[in-house]
Amino acid sequence: MAFMRRLPWLWLGILILCSGCATSTVETRKQEKYGVYSTLSTEQREMVDQGRIKVGMSSDAVYIAFGKPEEIVQEETQAGATTYWLYHGSNLREHRYWSYRSVRSGDRYYTEPYMATDYSLQPYVRAEVVFQDGLVKQWRSMPSPK
Repeated sequence: MAFMRRLPWLWLGILILCSGCATSTVETRKQEKYGVYSTLSTEQREMVDQGRIKVGMSSDAVYIAFGKPEEIVQEETQAGATTYWLYHGSNLREHRYWSYRSVRSGDRYYTEPYMATDYSLQPYVRAEVVFQDGLVKQWRSMPSPK
C-alpha cells in the first residue's frame, strides 16, 4: 500500500529527469535563432539544414549547423582578434592486458593467466572553427583517434 502512495512521486521524478534530456538539434536551433536563419542565403540555409558550414558564414549560422561549442578560445595578435570554437568528441579505446584469476581444481586452488579487456573513453577535438570579425575564416574536422 505504501508503494502505491509513492507511485505519483515516482512518475513525477521520471518526468523531471526526462525533461532535462532534450537534445539540441538543427531543427531546435533553427527555431531558437529563426531571425538569423531567415536572413541566410538559400545556399547557406541548405548547408545549415544538412549540418554543414563553409568559410564566410556567421557564428550564428555555425551555431545552428553545429550547435554550441564545448570550448571557446580567443586570441589577439597584430592581425586582430581570432576566436576558435572547439567541438569535442570521444570514443571507446580498448585496453588488453594479462591478469590472473583463481581456479579451483578438486581441493586445490591455483592461479592462471588470462587476457583481460577494459575500455576507457578517449576524448578528442572533432572539429575546430576559426572566426575573425564574426565570420568563419577557416574550419576543419579531425578524425577520431584509433
